[in-house]
Amino acid sequence: MSTNASTAPIERVVIAGGGTAGWMTAARLATALERQPVEIVVVESSRRPSVGVGEATVPAILDYLRDIDIDPFAVLSLTEGTFKLGIEFVDWLEDGHRFFHPFGLYGAPTRGVSFHQFWLKMRAAGRADRLERYSLCSALAEQNRFRLPLRKPEGDLTVFSWALHFDASLFADVLKKVCRRRGVRHIDAEIKRGELCAAGDNLVALHLDNDGVIKGDLFLDCTGFSSLLLGGAMRVPFTDWSQFLPVDRAITAPTKRTRELAPYTRSTAREAGWQWRIPLQHRVGNGYVYSTRFTDGQTAERLFRSTLEGSLLAEPRTIRFQTGHRESFWVGNVIGIGLAAGFLEPLESTSITLIQTAIERLIDRFPTKTISPALRDDFNRTTTLEYERIRDFLILHYWGNRRIGEEFWDKMREAPLPERLDHKVRLFRDSGRIVRYEWDTFLDPSWISLYAGLNLLPDRHDPLADFFEEDELEAAFQKMQAVVRENLASSRDHADFVAQHCASRRPQSVVNH
Repeated sequence: MSTNASTAPIERVVIAGGGTAGWMTAARLATALERQPVEIVVVESSRRPSVGVGEATVPAILDYLRDIDIDPFAVLSLTEGTFKLGIEFVDWLEDGHRFFHPFGLYGAPTRGVSFHQFWLKMRAAGRADRLERYSLCSALAEQNRFRLPLRKPEGDLTVFSWALHFDASLFADVLKKVCRRRGVRHIDAEIKRGELCAAGDNLVALHLDNDGVIKGDLFLDCTGFSSLLLGGAMRVPFTDWSQFLPVDRAITAPTKRTRELAPYTRSTAREAGWQWRIPLQHRVGNGYVYSTRFTDGQTAERLFRSTLEGSLLAEPRTIRFQTGHRESFWVGNVIGIGLAAGFLEPLESTSITLIQTAIERLIDRFPTKTISPALRDDFNRTTTLEYERIRDFLILHYWGNRRIGEEFWDKMREAPLPERLDHKVRLFRDSGRIVRYEWDTFLDPSWISLYAGLNLLPDRHDPLADFFEEDELEAAFQKMQAVVRENLASSRDHADFVAQHCASRRPQSVVNH
C-alpha cells in the first residue's frame, strides 16, 4: 500500500552539533523512536569544543534520565557529580544577607489556604521563624546533609526533590555511549554550510569539511551560539532581551575544592553581576557573569580571581553571549535546540531544562515529511511562552535588590518590569497571592522563596488564614519544625552519601538494561 506524501514518515533526523544539547537530543529521540524506521545522525567535530559549563540542573533532569533509562546514581559516578537541593543566594538583597531557593515545599496548607499565608499572619505578629525553618529541603542544605525523598511522603513537610551537579563534558560522554548502543550514527566533521531546497524554505543537506554531504528530512540545530542552521541558513532574526537582562559575559574556571561538599549551588552578587559556585567531587565549577556596560574584562577577571577558593585547575576563559532567543524556534524543517535557539543566563540552572523541554515538545509534535504548519506554530508559541516566563523569574532576582549606590544594581532595581511580571509582583505584594501563567517553569514555592528572600512581602494576608488563632498556629508551626528536625536526624552528611552511593571510583554501567 502506498504512503500519501503528506503522511510519509520522517526517515532521517540530522542533529547538527553535539555537546550537551546534541547528545541529549539524540539519546532521547533514539529512545522515543526506538521502534520507528528513523535514522538519527549527529554531526559533531571532535576539533570543536563545546561551551560545556552548564554543570547545574533542576529536578526535571531526573525525568529525562528516567525517560532514557539511565540510573542517576551512575551518572553522578561517571560525571564526578554531586546532589543539588537548590540554590543559595548571597548578598543579592544587600551585603551580608542570604536566602535559599529549595527544591521543596514550605510548611503545609490547611483548609485550602497556602502555608505562606499563615506564615505572613504569624510573621506580622512576631511569632514566626524564617520561612526556611519550615522547609526540610532548606534545612538539609543548610546542614550540608542529604537523604532521598520518601516514596510515600508523610505529609507535605517531607516533600522535596533533588537535581544533579555534574561535569558537562563527562555528561556528554555518557550520552554518547548511550547513543552508540541505541544505533545513533556519529559523523566527525565540521559543517561548512547548509543547502536549501529550490524554494528556499527547507534544508535538504549539510555540506561538511571532508567533502561529505548528509541529507535529511528534519534538521535539529544544536550548534550553540553560532546557530549555523536556524540563524545562519534559515536567517531567523534574534529577539534581544538585553534591556531586561544586560549581563553579556561570563568568566569561567575550575578550582581545587577546599571547602565542604555542599548539596547546593551558590550564587553571590558581585559588582556588575553575580558569581556561581558548583561543587563537584573532583573540583569546583566557578563563573562570574557580568555586564560589559558596567565593568570591563580586566576588572571583572581581577575580581573573579580574587574570590576563588583553592588553586586554579585551568586558566579562566571568557564566554560572550546575548540574552534572548530566535524569533522562531522551528522554521521549515529546522528546529533550534539549546543555545542555537536562545540564551537565558544560568542564574536558575535552566539551560539544560530548556534543552529538555524542547526535546519533549518535539516528540509530542513529531512531524511527517510534510510538516504541518499547525505543529510548527504551536511549538513556537509554547516555546516563546516558556522563555518569557523564565526571563521574568530571572528579572525578579535583580529587580528586588537593595544594593543602593551601585550603578549596575541601581539600574536593575529602577528598570520597569514586563507587564505580566509586574502584575505578578503587584498581586503578591498586595495580598500574598500567586499568579500562575501558562508554561510557568517555576512553581509557587520557587516564587515564594524569591519574594520572601528579597523581602517583597505584603502587609496583609489572606483573610481565610484567620480561621485559626495565633496560639493554634504557633503550636502547629512548632510541630512542623519538629518534623523537620526528625527528618534531619535520619539524613547523612552529603559527602558521606556521595562517597557511598556515587563516588567516581565506582565503575558501573550507565544504562539500566
